[in-house]
Amino acid sequence: MQKIRNIAVIAHVDHGKTTLVDGLLQQSGTFGSHEQVNERAMDSNALEKERGITILSKNTAIRYGDHKINVIDTPGHADFGGEVERVLKMVDGALILVDAYEGVMPQTKFVVKKMLALGLKPIVVINKIDKPSADPERVVDEVFDLFVAMDATEDQLDFPIIYAAARDGMAKLNMSDPDGDFTCLFNTILEKVPEPTGDAENPTQLQVFTLDYDNYVGKIGIARIFNGRISKGDNILLAKADGEMVKGKISKLIGFMGLNRTEIQTAEAGDIVALAGIETVDVGDTICDPINPMPLDPMHVEEPTLNVFFSVNDSPLAGQEGKHITSNKIKERLEAEMNTNVAMRCEVIGEGKFQVSGRGELQITILAENMRREGFEFGIGRPEVIIREMEGIKCEPFEHLVVDLPQEFAGSIIERLGRRKAEMTAMVPMGEGFTRVEFVIPARGLIGFRGQFLTETKGEGVMNHSFLEFRPYTASGVESRQYGALTSMEDGVTLAFSLANLQERGVLFVNPQTKVYKGMIVGEHSRTNDLDVNPIKGKAQSNVRSSGADEAIKLVPPRDMNLERALEWIEDDELLEVTPLSIRIRKKWLDPTDRKRYATKK
Repeated sequence: MQKIRNIAVIAHVDHGKTTLVDGLLQQSGTFGSHEQVNERAMDSNALEKERGITILSKNTAIRYGDHKINVIDTPGHADFGGEVERVLKMVDGALILVDAYEGVMPQTKFVVKKMLALGLKPIVVINKIDKPSADPERVVDEVFDLFVAMDATEDQLDFPIIYAAARDGMAKLNMSDPDGDFTCLFNTILEKVPEPTGDAENPTQLQVFTLDYDNYVGKIGIARIFNGRISKGDNILLAKADGEMVKGKISKLIGFMGLNRTEIQTAEAGDIVALAGIETVDVGDTICDPINPMPLDPMHVEEPTLNVFFSVNDSPLAGQEGKHITSNKIKERLEAEMNTNVAMRCEVIGEGKFQVSGRGELQITILAENMRREGFEFGIGRPEVIIREMEGIKCEPFEHLVVDLPQEFAGSIIERLGRRKAEMTAMVPMGEGFTRVEFVIPARGLIGFRGQFLTETKGEGVMNHSFLEFRPYTASGVESRQYGALTSMEDGVTLAFSLANLQERGVLFVNPQTKVYKGMIVGEHSRTNDLDVNPIKGKAQSNVRSSGADEAIKLVPPRDMNLERALEWIEDDELLEVTPLSIRIRKKWLDPTDRKRYATKK
């Protein structure tokens, strides 16, 4: 029986989880001296590298002495909270990272609540102690208070504390100690994290907690072995969440070590492995012994709270920039995403139109951004919350929202959120002129709020939210965008002369020499109504002299509308046209007459 420890690294977004895993990999000697390893090696996806956030939970294994430590790096963003919950059921201990200045944040509360409920014992790592403004002692008190508030047991309250600067590979047990390496962290893991329970001699039980996909072997389930042994070529029984039993055979068994995956022949209780050969495998399914099947409790995968419509791009500029533009290609790509992403759903709802449901705007924009980089061209509508019927009552999702902002902006933000049907539940001074305000708000009240929030707080505010529950629908409307759109009434290329005249009407989204078409939105109007404008009109010239004196044209730089900002900005009668090179905002009905007809119907 090999000596194994299974741990998860959990924390609020950007508190240093992936950097810590880097340090553990480097200092354990898992990499050979000749191996070149990138910073944040676990963030393998291009978007993860750019944004500096973890999007998918990933596992690795570390050799330390004669022990094997399986480490799972988890996402810290609320939209991916379901992944954290599933991962915690697979491990026997957790490293909770808390930033030495920011302290306990909303997502820290969320992950701590899940961890304590599962009875795991934590190791608290106070990270980034090298920050000039760090206050580790205050943060330790905050963590202790949080544990008490969450009804932690006596055993859980007696948690070991490690002070670290993961980026520099430094850790120590007391602030007064000299800086050391991660040895104290490894030793604490071996001492405090219990060995996996379960026995290799019992009937086989594995539970799948995440999925992967390979073009050669198909669907891959990553699972923890709770009991028994599993070998390549074994006949197994797959117990689905609905009670259905499916026979199957393990065609490939894969073990983890460092950043590598290697084929193995057999593995036993306590280990985490990947296996292929079962096409119908899903998260939460149990792989058990066909002679003596003993399924484990299925996992609860959180329900999606937002819908968004993907459609074939039908604008006048369609097909000029993308490689994959047909509905079949888009459908294939969305189905491939659903193979591995259990928190999302996809339905075909008409010719070239697909309804994708997910946990939040970030999750949906990340899918759209990935598709765009792969050469897809498509249209995407405004996100809508999912309304559900529960016991005959119409219900909608509510979120727990926490905002940290300078005191002088608190009044205006509370007022704005009030118009979006938010209810304030707490207000705490944070020191240094900052205040933390907590709200309960319908999820639809948050759509399109982030941009407004950043403008109101001059970029100094931080907002975080996590799903609370479904509650009865609040009938009255939620305030959305205040201003109308400037819509092009012509097809052509924008000219500096006409844009200079238009910028008095509002904020522009386009530069000169940009292709536009009738019905495309070129800016935000300074009033509440939509306005049809002509951005392609040139200056009238005669052969004697120019009509009107020549003045230098001064253009204000246009507002940069990236995918997230544009998705937040649009209204129900608007769409985003997403291509590998451009993001254009347009009206659903390009013809002004059709728009009027739709408005009167509405």
